Amino acid sequence: MPSFPIIDTHLHLWDPTLIPYPWLKDVPLLNKPYLLEDYRRAFASVEVEAMVFVQCEADFAAFAREAEWAAEQSRIDPRIKGLVAWAPLEKGAAVADDLAALKRHAILRGIRRIIQFEDDIDFCLRPDFIEGVRILRDFDLSFDICIDHRHMANTLKFVDAVGDVPMILDHIGKPSIRDDAREPWMSQIRELARRPNIVCKMSGVATEAKADWKPDDLRPFMDAAFEAFGFERMMFGGDWPVTLQAIQPSRWIALLHESLGGVNETDQRKFWRDNAIRVYRLAV
Repeated sequence: MPSFPIIDTHLHLWDPTLIPYPWLKDVPLLNKPYLLEDYRRAFASVEVEAMVFVQCEADFAAFAREAEWAAEQSRIDPRIKGLVAWAPLEKGAAVADDLAALKRHAILRGIRRIIQFEDDIDFCLRPDFIEGVRILRDFDLSFDICIDHRHMANTLKFVDAVGDVPMILDHIGKPSIRDDAREPWMSQIRELARRPNIVCKMSGVATEAKADWKPDDLRPFMDAAFEAFGFERMMFGGDWPVTLQAIQPSRWIALLHESLGGVNETDQRKFWRDNAIRVYRLAV
């Protein structure tokens, strides 16, 4: 395990008895409260200095309540230093009012409006959506890109259309690891990494593999992301509890620690904590 405290840039917490999460009904393992005490037990093998709460796809009508609840959790555990909330960016310029309301939460650092779940493969190229993402710059907010490999081609067009808004690619763009489909994803992630405003999260990788995956199934994809973005623009993400569908946190951290065994401590610190502080502007 890392010999220094780490920062988890991708924390989920939820309580379906308080806020509706329609997608949980199809995932029995996850369809229950996952709270701070559960997280503390799950990550007992490593010292977590800070976390970034990432929206959990609550019912869209409840996005403001979820952000408020996340802020409440940060008062219970001050290690939650950042919040990536949901907002209806497809409203274009009209989303400014929603963003202004969310900004009352001092820990707000970014917005995630998931692209992956949209039926329209061209959703991220809609003019109103692009306008809504551009407005994030006015509020000093970043954008978390949540897609899968099917959306990589359009994502390249999207990030160019949006411009210099800071963006974070979640889960290394969800390649189809279960099919060992390395191309065109590997070429596309190298191309995406040429945009200097994009940072990549090493998170959610095992979830994209077969149920009986082995580390060697994941490594070509992990290596490709590290090679594309380098240690200046890679961050650790736990993606708990979603990751429980494929891997326990202790195993995920140990796998990464082993993979980075030959990397110098300066670069390891960038990956495990320093980049998170810079990208999400965390006060630690």
